[in-house]
Amino acid sequence: MDSLTSTNLLNSTKTWTWKNLRICYQTQGKNGPPVLMVHGFGASWGHWRKNIPALAENCRVYAIDLVGFGGSDKPHTHEDINYTFDTWGQQIVDFCREVIQEPAFLVGNSIGCIAAMQAAVNNTDIALGVALINCSLRLLHDRKRKDLSLPRRLGTPLLQKLLAIKPLGKFFFDQIANPQTVKKILCQAYVNREAVTEELIEILIKPAKDTGAADVFIAFTAYSSGPLAEDLLPQLKCPAIILWGCADPWEPIQLGRELANFPQVQKFIPLDGVGHCPQDEVPEVVNPILQDWIWEQSRSIRTLKSNPIC
Repeated sequence: MDSLTSTNLLNSTKTWTWKNLRICYQTQGKNGPPVLMVHGFGASWGHWRKNIPALAENCRVYAIDLVGFGGSDKPHTHEDINYTFDTWGQQIVDFCREVIQEPAFLVGNSIGCIAAMQAAVNNTDIALGVALINCSLRLLHDRKRKDLSLPRRLGTPLLQKLLAIKPLGKFFFDQIANPQTVKKILCQAYVNREAVTEELIEILIKPAKDTGAADVFIAFTAYSSGPLAEDLLPQLKCPAIILWGCADPWEPIQLGRELANFPQVQKFIPLDGVGHCPQDEVPEVVNPILQDWIWEQSRSIRTLKSNPIC
């Protein structure tokens, strides 16, 4: 996608009001099945800027900023919003019902995969299928901590307690939320350093300046409970596909492959030489895979509707 298209997308956000909160989203495409894209931790709908135009050729594409991220409001957690997958899952469900107004294909990256599956499990009528791109394995979850090395097993709860002290948490967040640090983090997550552009850094940095951004960071770093991918996948009533960058330093593919054992997963597609965010690093690879899978599923749904089982 050329930079002009990217700039036009970034300058044309839309707003939806949910629970009296301002939620940002993007949409493109007038025909075909609806697709809702859900970003990962610290990201926003802009992380899908290289995918939206391609999918919009044959789909009605939506990409949403989860509450607490991107251009969406970032209320304090005590203001009737908790930054959990129950909250984000309900946001996705309500967006499908109020904005899209019909079931959609849900596409997630990292923690966006968990939020999408939570929505699909809690409300089976809103998901036509779920595409998971480098799904978060939540390796610091309470139930997985026993598998960590002793230093990490003991150090993680201590770090969480320290970050929960607001001045310390705010100081730590400020050290992370600057262009130099964000670039270093992205260069760990991406194999192709050319994909770590100034535009991408700005997409991630800009929301970090918003009031409440540090509180969201602190709240999520303390969130060690809630669902795991292996809890949600067997409950899905719709098909799933998994894409995984083989060089992901945070979500090891050898653990990700275990998710392919669930019958709901139709395909597990490894992407050689790709990191944690394949949709942004190699959109020329990811977009055709998503397009083909959505088309296949849409055709199956149409066939089923025209030939119902009596």
